[in-house]
This record gives sequence, structure tokens and C-alpha cells, in this order.
Amino acid sequence: MGAGTESDGSSRSDEEWERFLRESVAGAADAPKEPSARARDVAKRLRAEPDRGPEVWRSYTPARPKRRTGWYVVGMLASLVLLVVALAPGWIVDLFAGDDPDARPLAAETARPAQAPPAEAAQRPTMDEPFRGSPAASWASGAAGITVPKAGAVGWMSAAEVERALARSRDFLVASGLDRGVLRGERPEKAIALINPHQKDVQDLLKTAFRTPSEKNDPLLLFSRFQPSRTHLVGDVVKTRGRLTYREGERGALQVTADVTFVYPVTRADAGGDDEIVRTIVRRELVLSWDDPAKVITEPGTFSIVSYKYDMTNGGCGAPTGYFTPPFGTDHRADEAGTEVDPYDRSAPVGRSESSGDECRRATRS
Repeated sequence: MGAGTESDGSSRSDEEWERFLRESVAGAADAPKEPSARARDVAKRLRAEPDRGPEVWRSYTPARPKRRTGWYVVGMLASLVLLVVALAPGWIVDLFAGDDPDARPLAAETARPAQAPPAEAAQRPTMDEPFRGSPAASWASGAAGITVPKAGAVGWMSAAEVERALARSRDFLVASGLDRGVLRGERPEKAIALINPHQKDVQDLLKTAFRTPSEKNDPLLLFSRFQPSRTHLVGDVVKTRGRLTYREGERGALQVTADVTFVYPVTRADAGGDDEIVRTIVRRELVLSWDDPAKVITEPGTFSIVSYKYDMTNGGCGAPTGYFTPPFGTDHRADEAGTEVDPYDRSAPVGRSESSGDECRRATRS
């Protein structure tokens, strides 16, 4: 070997060997396997120092570390949960929702359902839970329950124009069936402003319906109204479920069809301590035409009404008054002779049109 290099490491200073020994305790990878005599001498001196020996030198063999099996168990459980969520998401929702149907909101309706909603457990509605014991408990509230489809170009309208027309069509449903003032009997000015003022038959209906309601000219054909001196709405929520669809109509018009069910929980205006709650349920089908102003006389931002139909239960029978008249107490017997209908069944078309004389509909469940 060359000068200045000794196989026993004698050329290293005491300070270097002291640093080497400390690093070797921490697991330094480059530690010499057989220290020299000088190294042994330095090590002996370090062991003699009372403040260093116990920290640096071990006189025992460390126990084999325990395996962290807990993490494997946690990982396996997490994998099982993910698998269950993927295969049975509905079961997970039911598990955490319990028996409260409000905690299990339905997905938005995008097509006509194949069947009626399943039967619910018999539960009376309360002032705090007016939709309790009905399918409406899991429906969305207000405008959120009206599904608006993605817009595309149709007839004379671009996709952006169709999108605006769909939004205004839903605005009409809100203004005619959800506006709090209209529900309390006020004139539906916002809704009327969206109707083509040049459509003579509808304008004739509007001129007389609110003053002298009749079977032919009844505001309930288009608007939901309750007489505040007789009926009060329970809470601030109206449950809805339905959708808009569209296609090209006559003369290249955008034809929008709205099929929506509204559920109104109400009680007597003079109920006092009586907490009887009746749910008036109205399903409306409206066909609206957004006409090309180059082909039809109309005003910007308005539509013509092609047709209107509605089914109503718990809204009263007899001569039109311009208001829904929910049956309370013994008044329920007046509806017993009416046509039976499941008001929550949206699988069949709306049965009653503006020309129908069938005023009474008896709910199989409400």
C-alpha cells in the first residue's frame, strides 16, 4: 500500500474516529467492519464518559418489531365498503337514511316512469312534516323538481334560444303553480305576462276566469289558487315532480310539453287547535308553442298555449269558484263518488282535459 495509508486505519484522527463511531450507531452504511487499535482506544474512552455511553452503546439485542397488522385490516375493510357501494349503492343510502323518506331524495325524472311509486307506511302528516306518509316526502321542492332537458337547436331557434325558452317555460310553471301570492289567491300577473297577448281564445279565458269562473273559463285550468279566508298552506314548501320535453312543432316552432305534479299541504284557515292536514295534488300537462315571429303574430319572450290538461284530487267538487276547496272533516264524503285515481302515479297520461266535465277525482292515497 502507498505511504500514509495503513490497513488498520491508524492515519485517522481521534476526532474522525469519534465521528465514525457515532455514525455507525445510527446505521451508517460505510462503517469499517474491523476498527484499528486506535479506534478501539477511542471507543474505550467514549464508553468511559458517563453522559455518552448509555445513548451510544447497546448491551442487548433489540426485540423484533411487531408487524402493524391493524393497517392491513383497515385496508381490507375499506376495500369491502367500496365494493358494496359499487354493487349496491341504494342499500348504503337506506342504511344511513333510516326510515326518514326525506333523507332519500329521488333522482330527477327524465322520462315517464314505468309504474306508480310503491306504497308507504301509514303515517299521518304533521305541521312539521306535512308530506309524511306520502311519496312526495322524497320529491324535490319547488322548481327543483321540474327537470329541464339539455337544449339543442330546433326549427327557427338556435340551441341558446331553445335554452332560454325552456327556462321561461319553467318560469311559467313557477309563476302559475308555486308563487306564494298566486297560491293565496292573487292574480298571476307574472305568468300571464309570458302568454302571447295575441292568442284570442286564451286571452278570452283570462278576461272572465277571475271575475266569473265557470267550467269553461276556470282559472284553475292554468293556475293553482286557494282562498285565504278558507285555506292556509302548511309551511313554505310545495313538492313537485315532473319534466319538460321539446320537439319541433308547426311552422318550425319550438313546442315544449310540461308534465308536472304539484303537492300542496293545507289546513283550515280557522283551524285553531285542529291540526288536520289535507294534501291537494294537481298534475298538469301544458303544451306551449314558441312561435317564429316571421310566421305567427306574437310578442318577444311569449308563447302560445296549444293545450292544457290537469288531474286534481282533494281540491273540491261542485261549481267552480276559481279556487281549490280542499275537503276537511266530514267534507271528505263529498268526494267518495268521484273517479278513483292514484295522484302520485305518473306512469299514465294525464286524463282530464279542458273539455272534460269530470270534476271529482277521489285519491286512492293522499
